[in-house]
Amino acid sequence: MTTPNDIKPALESDTVLVLAATGKTGRRVTALLGRAARPASRSSSTRFDWNDADTWEPALAGTTAVYVVPPDNPALLPEFVALAVKSGVTRLVLLSMRGAPDDDPFEAAIKESGVEWTILRPTWFMQNFDEDMFAAPVQHGELAVPAGQGIHPFIDVLDIAEVAVVALTQPGHAGQTYELSGSESLSFAEMLARIVTVTGDPILYTDVAADEFAASMRELGYPDEIADLVTMLLVRIRTGEEAHLSDGVQRVLGREPRTFDDYLGSSRFV
Repeated sequence: MTTPNDIKPALESDTVLVLAATGKTGRRVTALLGRAARPASRSSSTRFDWNDADTWEPALAGTTAVYVVPPDNPALLPEFVALAVKSGVTRLVLLSMRGAPDDDPFEAAIKESGVEWTILRPTWFMQNFDEDMFAAPVQHGELAVPAGQGIHPFIDVLDIAEVAVVALTQPGHAGQTYELSGSESLSFAEMLARIVTVTGDPILYTDVAADEFAASMRELGYPDEIADLVTMLLVRIRTGEEAHLSDGVQRVLGREPRTFDDYLGSSRFV
């Protein structure tokens, strides 16, 4: 079994550029890489902003691998990839998503880079319940999404980060697309019930219409394309298209993914 701890002693300092380093996956990738990481974001000491191309080259200087959390605008990624390769980067690992089409422009930019690449396609993140999209509704006692009683194998972000670090630093993962999921498919009602057993605070799950949910996201300030994408992905859970398990974590790490209960034990709910 290959783990991130196996590779850190062999890495030079500051050689892996980690984009979105303050995000859910980026900060965990950074922590696992240790001194080998160069964390970059709009608020990091190494500044990186997709909308400011002047920040790209300084962030890339001297690095040999990049953990790529893509921009909202797919047109920016080919330009960045070309600059990364010109700067000496020889390996790219992209955070994509389950269900990405074969002609996905983000994945195409990575695959056409001319250097070693790996694509990660994870399911929904367990950490959405305490760090992101679902956190505020859960805290206020009601989560309303258009997922019905559909089930989905949410994944612990730490599993994604560990897979990413191995792909960034070890041989044998070039040209691979890894479908990543958790170890069990659960409904939103089941996951919220497990959260309640930890917190003791009641949480109501409400199934809402897709258009109502999309409108609520827009009211919260999400762009139309994000609101529509998130709504579509939740409806896919409702219809049963997202229930299947994937084996990417097992293939890369040689172990089963963390369970939802494992996540709860280390979450902000405890």
